[in-house]
Amino acid sequence: MSEPCNIAAALPRLARERPDQVAMRCPGAGGRYDLALTYAELDARSDAIAAGLARRGIVRGTRTVVMVRPTPEFFLLMFALFKAGAVPVLVDPGIDKRALKQCLDEARPQAFIGIPLALLAKTLLGWARAARVRISTGRWPLLADATLARVEAEGAGAGPQLAATDGEEVAAIVFTSGSTGVPKGVVYRHRHFVAQIAMLREAFGIAPGGVDFPTFPPFALFDPALGLTSIIPDMDPTRPARADPRKLHAAIARFGADQLFGSPALMRVLADHGQPLPTLRRVTSAGAPVPPDVVERMLALLPEQAQFWTPYGATECLPVAVIEGRELLTLRARTEHGAGTCVGRPVAGNTVRIIRIDDGAIPDWHDGLQVAPGQVGEITVAGPSATDAYFNRDAQTALAKIREALPGGGERIVHRMGDLGWFDAEGRLWFCGRKSQRVVVDAHTILCTEQVEPVFNSHPEVARSALVGVGAKGAQVPVLCVELAEGVRAGAWPRIAGELRQRADGFVHTAKIAHFLHYPRPFPVDIRHNAKIGREKLAAWAARQLHKEIA
Repeated sequence: MSEPCNIAAALPRLARERPDQVAMRCPGAGGRYDLALTYAELDARSDAIAAGLARRGIVRGTRTVVMVRPTPEFFLLMFALFKAGAVPVLVDPGIDKRALKQCLDEARPQAFIGIPLALLAKTLLGWARAARVRISTGRWPLLADATLARVEAEGAGAGPQLAATDGEEVAAIVFTSGSTGVPKGVVYRHRHFVAQIAMLREAFGIAPGGVDFPTFPPFALFDPALGLTSIIPDMDPTRPARADPRKLHAAIARFGADQLFGSPALMRVLADHGQPLPTLRRVTSAGAPVPPDVVERMLALLPEQAQFWTPYGATECLPVAVIEGRELLTLRARTEHGAGTCVGRPVAGNTVRIIRIDDGAIPDWHDGLQVAPGQVGEITVAGPSATDAYFNRDAQTALAKIREALPGGGERIVHRMGDLGWFDAEGRLWFCGRKSQRVVVDAHTILCTEQVEPVFNSHPEVARSALVGVGAKGAQVPVLCVELAEGVRAGAWPRIAGELRQRADGFVHTAKIAHFLHYPRPFPVDIRHNAKIGREKLAAWAARQLHKEIA
């Protein structure tokens, strides 16, 4: 009998094959890694929790908000929910609290499982009012019906729990970060998770027995299915730029981690720390483009045979394409001359195509949508991990999905990434920026953020820059906002602005930039990635500055 299509289906098998292998270690009090779960324990205890949840009405199809920190309880709970066939609802804790309430209301959950503070916020702020079952991870069931420990005790001895889910059943609702728009609940079916595991295994050559250091907890959920041991870092995953590199180094060395996943902000923390990472063999960074200087410095800290991968994708579709750091660095000059950021070649199984730029819905696919080779357009993906809907958001689903009839019958969903890009002659995909953030100067001139900003970011006194448009789309004034490097005095700005104008005049597309403005503070950014710039806020600020100049 074949396994159900379920990310948790690998657990019973691994518990039989390698019961004593540690599945995960988590930091306890004082940062000591005294909390560990073997595969046998993870399997048995998640079975007990799944059985206990069923006694309280959390069963196949029950939408369940999970607001739990990356502790053993989080991983036990998530695998219990998958085994039960319930539908975890995951919301990025870093998003605006008003948006968080909207997300939880949209999800219409029937259950809520969280830390005591989350249950207090649910009560005071009216989160997830529809959730009638409430479970706390705390020691006492304050504002809840029971504790998770009580739920586990009630299900102890019930035996194996694994719902016979099929690929089309909803496995989870995962909300986007909202850093480039209103958060949307991405509907993950069980086949999407299973496909992601297979694609990641093949793309990166992951073999069972490795030790992973995932600094973004949801990615740790893949580790047990891949046969890896997870070492959960002692850090706040919502604020990677504030992580203590000494703690990270200590844990990586102590447990011999050979794999690391983190955001570009986390990579910069390690690169700035400047200490070698001799045990690592594979480093993966995603969420935003990794600056070339960070890639270069990270490679210098890794063993010669180690690989630094920067996969491209999104919550709705991951992985789409991958590129290794050494190849990325060979293309650095092209990036700094306006080509965009190379994100590599499509992962096997994906069909990646570039279509004309259109802000409206495209109901059905036809080949006439595609642009000529080498031309910039919107990136689209059809493949086994491409999700097909947003939960309770029909309008947004219509804008992001295209139905494609297949030659042999049936149809598939083509996901519009909302990103602009192009393919080079070698079949590599280049990312040019978000479609919503393009600056449309006139009918013939469109400027893309990732084709403009790297030209100026290579200036030694520039920390980063941001292209924004002031005015109505189609007649926007292109403005480059500039954050100066640490230690550079504001009085140097007139000279730096002149040097940036000289750089701009060296390329046809950057010569269109009308104004260079010094932003006097660090750019507003998404706190989880610390790399996604709040361009809407910068555009409003730039508009005010230009208005003052005119006045």
